[in-house]
Amino acid sequence: MKGPLFYAKILLFGEYGIIKDSKGLAIPYNSYQGALKIPKEFNEHTRFSNQKLTEFYRYLSNVSSSDVDLRLDEFIKDIEKGMYFDSSIPQGYGVGSSGALVAAVYDKYANNKITVLENLTSDKLIKLKSVFSAMESFFHGKSSGLDPLNSYLSLPILIRSKDSLEATGIPTQKEGKGAVFLLDSEMVGETEPMVNIFMNKMKNEGFRRMIDEDFARYTDLCIDDFLHGDARSLFKNVKSLSKVVLKHFKPMIPKTFHQLWKHGIDSNDYYLKLCGSGGGGYILGFTEDFEKTKQTLQDYKLELVYRF
Repeated sequence: MKGPLFYAKILLFGEYGIIKDSKGLAIPYNSYQGALKIPKEFNEHTRFSNQKLTEFYRYLSNVSSSDVDLRLDEFIKDIEKGMYFDSSIPQGYGVGSSGALVAAVYDKYANNKITVLENLTSDKLIKLKSVFSAMESFFHGKSSGLDPLNSYLSLPILIRSKDSLEATGIPTQKEGKGAVFLLDSEMVGETEPMVNIFMNKMKNEGFRRMIDEDFARYTDLCIDDFLHGDARSLFKNVKSLSKVVLKHFKPMIPKTFHQLWKHGIDSNDYYLKLCGSGGGGYILGFTEDFEKTKQTLQDYKLELVYRF
């Protein structure tokens, strides 16, 4: 048995903001993917993944079927055959490794499954997101459900608010000099501690005001610029967003990258932002000249995501 492939995702804009009901834009990232499989032979990797699926099954057994309606008897039978999630998606990197697994389990075992071939109304997307939120909470303690939604649909998703989602189109890539890229911090990040730091900061009135007046405002502007293909305005607003994140989200940025982050802003060579919750994993970068940035950051591993 081998299930269909589910891809990684990148939240281009909206990390943390979507927790507080501002806009977000997530896109599939097809460089990494995963699928449910029954192994031909067992090894340490397949056994570890199979054990994780067993724990996931136990968790889902205690979730109300009105929230998540799965054929759990089939799921456990396949787990007992040694089923595992064969994935190239790096874990703890902010690109949706657990989201792809959740999408694969839903796709194979859900009753009354909402499929990509249907007319995906906002109500259906919100229903899917709710199901995925309940499922993915096993991995993070609290999940928006957005990562599995993006992986399951393999479409760009525009989040207008908690109650307003839509599948969207993004401008076709150009053969220009500008790019969105991933910078590998070579450190694993954990979502739950980072979200806890954010929620504690949200108890501060000044921080809450900054989220509303600066962080959410620049995030919304960046999303509008990106969707309308306005690269000039996008880079101006990404720079502003990068400054806000460096000033107010320092705990989420690995210390060894604080200076590199600031250098990008000061030199205008590139602008960095969080990719997911931060704390490690990938950092997202925007540049008007990718070849120049590759030279500037030649000591780091970069991956191209999108060309302007």
